[in-house]
Amino acid sequence: MPRTATSPATVLSTLRAAGVGAYFDPEQRVVFAHSAAVAQDDALNGEHIMLRWSACNPGHPHQDRARFEATAWIPDGRPEFHELGTVYTTPMPRDLVIEAEQCARAVTEWFSSPRPTAGALLLAALAEYGIRAESDDVGMSYAVAFDPETPSWNVRSGFHLSVGDRDPSVDHVPASHTGWTVCVHDDQGEPIGDPLYIAGSGGLVDCTSDSAAAAAVIAAAHERPAATTWRSSPPLLIDRIP
Repeated sequence: MPRTATSPATVLSTLRAAGVGAYFDPEQRVVFAHSAAVAQDDALNGEHIMLRWSACNPGHPHQDRARFEATAWIPDGRPEFHELGTVYTTPMPRDLVIEAEQCARAVTEWFSSPRPTAGALLLAALAEYGIRAESDDVGMSYAVAFDPETPSWNVRSGFHLSVGDRDPSVDHVPASHTGWTVCVHDDQGEPIGDPLYIAGSGGLVDCTSDSAAAAAVIAAAHERPAATTWRSSPPLLIDRIP
């Protein structure tokens, strides 16, 4: 019998193989994932992840492509729950098994302690060049001042580089990374020219290699004088990786 994206069996087995607790709720037609250290009966009493998925080619069993969405929740006075954030969203539909495995990696990373983030990998890559990046405090992007003496609170008030994921986010787990984009901004916050760096084409991108590549571009741009040079000419560094 051909595999179908309506069956939870593949999703459950993939999560459990990744070391995550999981069970199917037949009433809501969703899978709940939880830490393996938590009993199933207590899963919804703490942080948990709800997974939904759908077939993208219904009626075509040999083209079993699926789209996943996984969101994290905590109790907020039962029966209410508070959404913590998106753990994983399929950027481009793929084979059910491949997508289930990718989603399981994201779920596993989310439950890890400490939780890895794409932003942390980028910051580590920048630190190798002695470059400091400042968060926007809402987890959407980083800013890098051309002048290393610029105080953190004033980075976006002068010429600077911005780095963000297509999501957009910097706090997402590495398994859900879709690629960094690096842009130059003037002292009014407006972008100058085309992005210096764009990774991927909308699908998933390896976060470690992408962070290293983005950091190298930022380091090269950092050596270029800021205001007069960037104002008078378009960016010279454009790098795209698959």
